[in-house]
Amino acid sequence: MGRISLWMQISLDGIADTQDATPWPIIDEELHAPFLEELCDADVFIHGRRTYELMASFWPTADTEPAISEFYIDFARCWKKTAKLVVSRTLDVVDWNTRVVRGDPVAEIAALRTQPDCTAVVFGGLRTAATLMRHGLVDDYQLFIHPVILGDGEPLLAPSQRHHDLELVDTSTYDSGVVRVHYRHPAPH
Repeated sequence: MGRISLWMQISLDGIADTQDATPWPIIDEELHAPFLEELCDADVFIHGRRTYELMASFWPTADTEPAISEFYIDFARCWKKTAKLVVSRTLDVVDWNTRVVRGDPVAEIAALRTQPDCTAVVFGGLRTAATLMRHGLVDDYQLFIHPVILGDGEPLLAPSQRHHDLELVDTSTYDSGVVRVHYRHPAPH
């Protein structure tokens, strides 16, 4: 059975998306380098439209920048080769091994879980993440909690009508003050 893993940057007060120009979240090599192999082993990246557009504006050519670090070169190559699904009702043009999922993504993403050993990683796309969580399609959560209280914005976790017991897989702390927690459902759900 496949797995869907949600990777999300959140503030201490649980905000995952804000229209504020506040410079957050902290995205640096220390935070993500330990997970490069895991990300590059993924079969599919799932993005919302805004996240895809942000990623597509940088990663396709990042590995050609002369002053960029080896980590960024490696991730750029990983991002380009990995299949991507973008959940969007408005996006028409995509590139870099990408396909648009229009409307409700539940059936298509649920089908990924039926494929043996398929690993999908959800990056960003707060509404997409909320839909997948609401339908019980997220198997594990990699949450990067940033040392900031934003006070306003969209939270990652909206009130749920379902109770979810999770088990802690591991945690990491970083010099930036970010704490990563990795939870998973203890058994198939």
